[in-house]
Amino acid sequence: MGMRYWAYFAAKLAAAGAVLYGLLLLIGRFIPSVAGHSVSPGGKDYHKLLAPLDDMGPMLGTCAALMVWCALATAAIFFIVQDQRGRCRVCLRRLRMPVATGSWGRMLQLGRPRVEYICPYGHGTLRADEVQISGLANPEWTPRSGDLWEDLYASSRQDERK
Repeated sequence: MGMRYWAYFAAKLAAAGAVLYGLLLLIGRFIPSVAGHSVSPGGKDYHKLLAPLDDMGPMLGTCAALMVWCALATAAIFFIVQDQRGRCRVCLRRLRMPVATGSWGRMLQLGRPRVEYICPYGHGTLRADEVQISGLANPEWTPRSGDLWEDLYASSRQDERK
């Protein structure tokens, strides 16, 4: 896989990180300060440690906002990884033309169901399992050595010669 593929992935992660960090700073501006409550470094003053819980009302909104932020961060990373998996390793365009192969009913004859995607410019194909059961199977990227259309024309020329 090319360096461009990984650079694009890092750029998407950096952009999402910047947006999420800005959102975290915005949430941080609304966190109420707890004045007059300090905890000793040894942690021996337990009544001072639990003192911020006396007035939990303002902290509840902050906790809810931080939970929403965590959910957004997790969703952003998930969608970035999913988007990156469905891109061509050479030109970074979305892979198209899904073709389903295999069958659950005829798994012993045709193999497990898979979906194959190709790059519209013929750079390669991506073969992925239809259902991820174990989570261990990674999609297989098969680069094309030449032009896809030239390969298709070559097979049709062989049919004409027969």
